[in-house]
Amino acid sequence: MLTEKYIDLKNSTDYIKLKEPAEIIKNGGIVVFPTETVYGIGANGLDENAVKKLYNIKKRPLNKPISLLVSNMDMVNQVAKDITDIEYKLMQEFFPGPFTIILKKKDIVPNIVTAGQDTVGIRMPAGEIARKLVEYANVPIATPSANISGKPSGTNLASVMKDFEGKVDCFVDGGESKLGIASTIVKVIDGVPHILRLGSISKEQIEIVAKIEK
Repeated sequence: MLTEKYIDLKNSTDYIKLKEPAEIIKNGGIVVFPTETVYGIGANGLDENAVKKLYNIKKRPLNKPISLLVSNMDMVNQVAKDITDIEYKLMQEFFPGPFTIILKKKDIVPNIVTAGQDTVGIRMPAGEIARKLVEYANVPIATPSANISGKPSGTNLASVMKDFEGKVDCFVDGGESKLGIASTIVKVIDGVPHILRLGSISKEQIEIVAKIEK
């Protein structure tokens, strides 16, 4: 059993405290933290063993890929290739925010992250805590929602801790998640954005950006 670290940022913007959980992630540990959508549970997205640990803790089937959180466009280009103009346009419009885009992955991304597929989901979170954590870790963070697979996603730390106490290295408490609904997931096929999961960004918003391209 682990004795986890607990970092309280509910009423604080002292984000320098995130350097410790960022180091934990960089070194293969697991951290629970808030995003603007729901709480996430994260591991170094370039470390196969850390991601394996993440799947085990979440009881997540290995055939379900995990998206990567990034803090800037350089990180997007580090993990994705052959990015089209419309994909860049969508990222320009909806990053940072509750928007995940499926892109062609580079070999640096372990196959376990993508469930063996040649694509990877990328999201740049709008939540300051999540984005700072990625920035300090300086690696993309593989981050599914912080729940045991099949259970509802957690929007506050108390509900999440029940599932993960003793199983992760650090909890970051940011209070209640602002949106409480998962991100919209989009994949561009032949120049047309297809919505794989509808979240708080609507079909209409995506279509407006896509039309600019036509």
